[in-house]
Amino acid sequence: MRDTGAEAGTAATYGRIPARVLLLGEADGWRCVVVDKTDAEECLALSAAGALWPAEDAPEPSWWPRRVAEDAEALRSAVERALTDRTFAELGVEAGISWFAVEEPVAWEGLVTLRDADAARFPGGVPPFVITLEPGRGAVLPEAHLLFTTAADDAWATLAAVADRCGTPAPKESFLCGWADHRGVRVGRGWLALSTERGDDGVERLGEIFGSREPGWSGNPELRFRLDGIDLLDEPADDVVALFRDLGHEVVRKGVRHGCPRWA
Repeated sequence: MRDTGAEAGTAATYGRIPARVLLLGEADGWRCVVVDKTDAEECLALSAAGALWPAEDAPEPSWWPRRVAEDAEALRSAVERALTDRTFAELGVEAGISWFAVEEPVAWEGLVTLRDADAARFPGGVPPFVITLEPGRGAVLPEAHLLFTTAADDAWATLAAVADRCGTPAPKESFLCGWADHRGVRVGRGWLALSTERGDDGVERLGEIFGSREPGWSGNPELRFRLDGIDLLDEPADDVVALFRDLGHEVVRKGVRHGCPRWA
């Protein structure tokens, strides 16, 4: 913990030092309050649906509590990112939050701990996690390959190894229409996901590779998707689509994202 300088300085010089965070789910949405060491409060803007079943004339469905719990989990993660980014900007340190359920899943309290800034905050501090795309074949990862001939079990094992290497939670399975299975892991603040499909021979194999990265600081390590030396996640979408076409690839549209057949 490296907040001795902030303790010795003034709020005007060092900014407000967060001590606690309250996350509350209410009928019309979620509310987040950051409490500093003087018990002064500040609300953070959140964008999420209400935590109470909105239909007064209908009973709450069995899936609703799970939906609220998932919203709460996503919001806790978003609050952690926003708070640590702001704390780094103002104090030069990171802010970690230890969450405790006050009334699960709609009320949470988090205790804030300041720590040294992540080495990846500084250029060259941590090598990126580079995925090199090979059109028609798959992708090359650090210490692994993901080819479109890869059986599903081997693809999931590779994904689990990525999570272990990056120190993030195990692969998360989710439903994605049109695919036999779909799982993803966090790489820094990026997201690497694989989809599998069942071939005519009945064998389930890797069918799509998907990567995304949020704006701003990319976490530790930074996820990079490279094609011919170009980081696709660092380029405007229209430029990436134009690159695909210039290289002679057929571009297809899948929902809100573009992709190249056999990899995305």
